Amino acid sequence: MSKAAARALKTRASAPPPSDDRGGNGIQVLARAGSILRTLESHPNGLSLGQIAKSVGLARSTVQRIVAALMAEDFVTSSGPGQVRIGMGLLRIAASIGANSSEIIRPHLLALGEEVGETVDLSVLSGGSVVFVDQVPGRRRLTALSAVGERFPLHCTANGKAVLSCFSPEESEELIEKSLAEHPDFPLANRRRLIDELNDIRRTHLAYDLEEHGAGISAIGTAVIDHFGRPVAVSIPVPTQRFLENRDAFAEKLLGFRRRVEGIVSR
Repeated sequence: MSKAAARALKTRASAPPPSDDRGGNGIQVLARAGSILRTLESHPNGLSLGQIAKSVGLARSTVQRIVAALMAEDFVTSSGPGQVRIGMGLLRIAASIGANSSEIIRPHLLALGEEVGETVDLSVLSGGSVVFVDQVPGRRRLTALSAVGERFPLHCTANGKAVLSCFSPEESEELIEKSLAEHPDFPLANRRRLIDELNDIRRTHLAYDLEEHGAGISAIGTAVIDHFGRPVAVSIPVPTQRFLENRDAFAEKLLGFRRRVEGIVSR
């Protein structure tokens, strides 16, 4: 054996065996991407790359690479110069969380929409928000519509309050804090009044939004617990004048809907 061949053999023998660490690196990248997404979840208006890097404890260059990959999948999107926020791709995935319940409830949702003639929304809990997962548009020319996948606060919407009422007072307090953090544009005017309102909702199964989330629109909502133990909310948003004229009728129809679906979705 030549000296060169011997040296080459010795080098190969002493070198560590090749390892495919792509799996480990991939897991690390996924964990970092998860940290970035969780940070953005608490800041719906968006953050700069520097702010994200500081929050998750990573180098800005690392955050930039991961964010670029997330943007390619529409998991994050631009929210202004140098800022990003949660994208519609991730919201659509979040909306699919309620897919099973949505499929079960869909026929009853259509029937409720036909009964009231107004928009009917189905939503589920996601962090400190409710996410719309299904909708039956109203028949009126002037109606209230929001896109499936949109996120709304828990503390100032009918469907959000209905969801909050499904939790214990301690748990609902924690969710209220999450909601306020995720939706800083909607401050809580009176915490004591909201707590009292949630107690009423637990008793009546009816939640109201009287222009708290948006001027000119009011809503009524209720929630049931599905077979996964998750709250699923149904709400009827209506222009306020028409809502006040039909409030009692909406309440009656919504409670009838609740009685029909409660046993079905909890199986």
